[in-house]
Amino acid sequence: MDPETAQALERGEGPKGDVLATARLAGFQAAKRTSELIPLAHPLPLAFAGVEATVDPERGTVEIEAEARVIGRTGVEMEAMTAAAVAALTVYDMVRHSSAAFGSKPSSWSRRAAAAAVTGAARAQAARTASGARGGADGLDPRAPSGEGEDVSGEKLAELARRLGADEVEREVLPDERELIESRLRHWTDDVGCDLVLTTGGTGLAPTDVTPEATAAMIDRPAPGIAEAIRQASQPHTDLWMLSRGVAGTRGSTLIVNFPGSPASIEQTAAALEQALPHALALLRGDSAGH
Repeated sequence: MDPETAQALERGEGPKGDVLATARLAGFQAAKRTSELIPLAHPLPLAFAGVEATVDPERGTVEIEAEARVIGRTGVEMEAMTAAAVAALTVYDMVRHSSAAFGSKPSSWSRRAAAAAVTGAARAQAARTASGARGGADGLDPRAPSGEGEDVSGEKLAELARRLGADEVEREVLPDERELIESRLRHWTDDVGCDLVLTTGGTGLAPTDVTPEATAAMIDRPAPGIAEAIRQASQPHTDLWMLSRGVAGTRGSTLIVNFPGSPASIEQTAAALEQALPHALALLRGDSAGH
């Protein structure tokens, strides 16, 4: 995981509480219930079960060590291994939404696998511009408009980012959770240093559509003209254009823009922005540009 998350775990300040204490308890319980979890494993009257967790903040790792003892002529390694495995899974589950650098990123999952793992899953992509500046494309589309579980909107947004001269940095799967979306936007702006973050989906009136609120909480200065241009470009194509609540604005030197979740809407509105967005990014970088 990223070093910042590992340091928080070491202090007992995980996003869901004391992660290491919870993991040790989970491992202890798993050791006692190994026969229920592993088919054909014999129930054993454990004389001792213990789990220790050690954090290495610099490496961003948590090492789990489990021990099990039994009085009798039988092996007890299954109980120890089960304890270690469940403790490690508990650590992962409690920090997976706050850490950006797990070795097995959700981007490596299929769309259906991701949706099965995270209810209301949405795909995200970050990018770095080819010139050395950094940009991002963040797709938040829990509805999978293609109907086949594919992230069509996210790919359309990635195509737009590439037309603006961007290369992909990372791709993620996110649920419709405002605090989590805010955390990822903060990561791409403050930690990664992207020049541009584009989002798709979560901009309607449904209770789960929280992308505009998350974005508004992150930006320092609104850029309402960009959001209005997206809505105006959508108007000739859909009678529901007025229901989109997407916003745009800057956080530091990063420009964040919300797109609707429909793949078609990204193609329909991209042309209206392709000239303005590079100019906006140049201004945010401090480049001299005529007006």
